[in-house]
Amino acid sequence: MAAENPQTTQNTVLVAVFAALIAALGLVPPITVGIVPVPITLQTLGVMLAGALLGPVRGMLSVVVLEVLVLAGLPLLAGGRGGLGVFLGPTGGYVLGWIPAALVIGFLVQHWALRQARPAGLFTAVLLSTVVGGIGVVYAFGVPWTAVVAGLPLSTSLLGSLVFVPGDLLKAVVATAVALNVHRSYRRLLGGVPAAARRASGNERADECGAHDAGARRGGATARGAVRAAAQVSLGMMIHSAM
Repeated sequence: MAAENPQTTQNTVLVAVFAALIAALGLVPPITVGIVPVPITLQTLGVMLAGALLGPVRGMLSVVVLEVLVLAGLPLLAGGRGGLGVFLGPTGGYVLGWIPAALVIGFLVQHWALRQARPAGLFTAVLLSTVVGGIGVVYAFGVPWTAVVAGLPLSTSLLGSLVFVPGDLLKAVVATAVALNVHRSYRRLLGGVPAAARRASGNERADECGAHDAGARRGGATARGAVRAAAQVSLGMMIHSAM
């Protein structure tokens, strides 16, 4: 029997972890605004995180796994919703839009955003990636779908969707901050290291090589490690267990 590839196992675990994360965010009660029959939920934050942290393929697969389970009838969406009716209802376009959203976010983050050299440019690029995928792509699927299913004019559906924008922008900022923190600590997560992180690491190594006190170097490394460990969020801890 051929030995199982550790990389394949890791990818499988990460996909499962983020599918579970998106489902867990559905435990937060949804907020209905009344303008359109689409609730405000935290699950789009999980979609943004999946794409930004896992890349296009694994991020998309984590959403696919979740939606297959929902299609099978498991109540994993906010408000305890599940089954085929979710996809055929007014929110179906938004839910289906999560799949290409994770793909677009992951592609932009991996192949564009993480290549930015300056920290400010890195943050801006990751934020734009999450906004384009997590808001632009999702709305491109959800707005016309809601208009058709609910029998609303497209302009009314579009106007109603604007109430979600402030919250989704806040989710994009949170996803960006978490993604950058995790990528700095787990640099192999997307098979590379952000340019800004590489430069920072190079500066740290140069400082260490120029120091003559080995004890001071060890003490500095320990202090940095302690600060980094204290700053890790629970998401980083889940990724660490998967790695």
